[in-house]
Amino acid sequence: MGIFGRKDTAETTTPAAAAPAAVNPDLAALTGEYTIDPAHTTIGFVARHAMVTNVKGSFLDFSGTLHLDGSDPSKSTASLDVKMDSINTGNADRDGHLKSSDFFKTDEFPTMTFRSTKAEALGGDDYRITGDLSVLGVTKPLTIDLEFNGAAKDPFGNERVGFEGKAEILRSEWGLTWNAALETGGVLVSDKIKLNFDISAIKNA
Repeated sequence: MGIFGRKDTAETTTPAAAAPAAVNPDLAALTGEYTIDPAHTTIGFVARHAMVTNVKGSFLDFSGTLHLDGSDPSKSTASLDVKMDSINTGNADRDGHLKSSDFFKTDEFPTMTFRSTKAEALGGDDYRITGDLSVLGVTKPLTIDLEFNGAAKDPFGNERVGFEGKAEILRSEWGLTWNAALETGGVLVSDKIKLNFDISAIKNA
């Protein structure tokens, strides 16, 4: 099925050589413009600390839009703007360090952005979106693997869609190179960062 619907367990698998099935009208009905709901969305990250544990954090101030195409998922797009001052790891001193010139330089680079350039349907509820991630004035490609969680109308009449996503980056590729050596070997902060997304978006009226 397409980007907006779960596969019916009773559905007969179409042979690879057969013509593609017609688009389900229910999926096509979800095509449209959506606004990400910050109150029900999480944009998070995980970094390895001191080689022995993980530090988790998230960004609390962001905005974004989705264009979903139920007839042709490859035409779907996503845009996201994140206020870097809203970083939150549950520790004020650590958050202050992350905002400083050692890391995100939020006074000089207040916003992180993502603009999609490609969308792919991988089968079932799995999708992949690729785009340009800009941090510290550096723009590099980022690929996010997504799982479609479903669509529903909430008690307030909003039509919602939900996705979970994950990606991994090397922060050094965006100029985030600060670190400290450990006496026992290794470094204080991992270069590899895991990104996670739990997205709820509301269809525009």
